[in-house]
Amino acid sequence: MATKEEVSEFLSQKTLAVVGVSRSREKFSNGVYRELKAKGYRVFPVNPNAETVEGDRCYPNLGALPEPVGGAVVIVPRAEVENVVKDVAQAGIRRVWIQQQSETKAAIQYCEANGISVIYNECVLMFAEPSAFFHKMHRFVWGVAGKLPK
Repeated sequence: MATKEEVSEFLSQKTLAVVGVSRSREKFSNGVYRELKAKGYRVFPVNPNAETVEGDRCYPNLGALPEPVGGAVVIVPRAEVENVVKDVAQAGIRRVWIQQQSETKAAIQYCEANGISVIYNECVLMFAEPSAFFHKMHRFVWGVAGKLPK
């Protein structure tokens, strides 16, 4: 489980990559990209199958980014997450947020073994301020249930 300190450290990075971002506005990953951008983050979309996302140039992998990023938000199917965290390591990125339902034990262990701060089983939009009402409610419920980072 992530700590409050790890969450704060990740979100203090103002340049992030969103790996697995969809071209479709209906997909959660596209919403994460748009919301982080609206919150003032400099965000790079990463998807090997897209040339642009929301009018922005999209990159095929983390190594193709035009500048270093402080962290990567990973929103891919579980079958792909281990390859993505290896790409994170190769790109020299030291912080990764594996969005809920994308994490695998092997990907988490890889991050930990390679000195990458990893947050998983959390929704980035619950913590990136300002949070929308839905995400505030989600955070409240998790707080009551004792599931928030300590």
